[in-house]
Amino acid sequence: MSGIAANSTRISKRFAELRASGEMGIVAYITAGDPSLDATLKYMLALAEAGADVIELGVPFSDPLADGPTIQRASERALKSGTTLAGVLGLVHRIRQSSQVPLVLFSYYNPILQMGLEKFASAAESAGADGVLATDLTPEESEEYRRILAAHHLDTIFLGAPTSTDERLAKIAGCSSGFLYLISRTGVTGAKDALPDDLPALLRRARSVTQLPIAVGFGISLPGHVSVLGGLADAAVVGSALVSEIERAKSVEAGAVALAEHVRALKEAARHGLSRREAPMHRGGVAP
Repeated sequence: MSGIAANSTRISKRFAELRASGEMGIVAYITAGDPSLDATLKYMLALAEAGADVIELGVPFSDPLADGPTIQRASERALKSGTTLAGVLGLVHRIRQSSQVPLVLFSYYNPILQMGLEKFASAAESAGADGVLATDLTPEESEEYRRILAAHHLDTIFLGAPTSTDERLAKIAGCSSGFLYLISRTGVTGAKDALPDDLPALLRRARSVTQLPIAVGFGISLPGHVSVLGGLADAAVVGSALVSEIERAKSVEAGAVALAEHVRALKEAARHGLSRREAPMHRGGVAP
């Protein structure tokens, strides 16, 4: 299933462009509807204009098990403002009127299942989404989901973790298209000061089982983190740090400015990171 949608989405095209220019990507996560869908539209446009290569749009959920306190609070604010999965799909349709930035819907499986797989996939495709990450859906239970999403030209992105065996990573990668999302650490999302020492070894293991681009997330917030990943990963996923900017902002306009500044700094680090072709040996013995 993994190859059906892979060649046709904006996600695959963007990663091919990044690879050709030897540049690392920045995947920016924000929660849809925090504090409103209109605000999220402004934030998405600010992120895209600032250089975000892919935007992950979080679908708020009442029981976000994998999320740390920052994104949990964002989900609560979004749900209070009345955000639904249908509303998020409407938002995707609106952004497509002015931006072609690659978009991933980041959701727990329950809202998708409630809507119905076929109805969801059809609506996501017609709205202009490019991929879906159902964070609590396992590869073993995903066959019908992958078949239906691939038929609607949507990439299916799955999470690999430090605890995943090589065999498990291979299975996860085999179910994925667009990119493989590698979690840098066990536990929940949240900005951290330093990246784990065993991350290069995890990336090496993932590289050995897939040709897909690899994006690393959980705990990435600073340009220095992005620089460390240069030559190792194809993209860095930044979420909690951006959601914090929204939480702190005194107005939507101030939030948009803060998000743009944050992503510009990350993108600058990504542009100056060594490409894999040029990268020397890294800590942990990761060859280019």
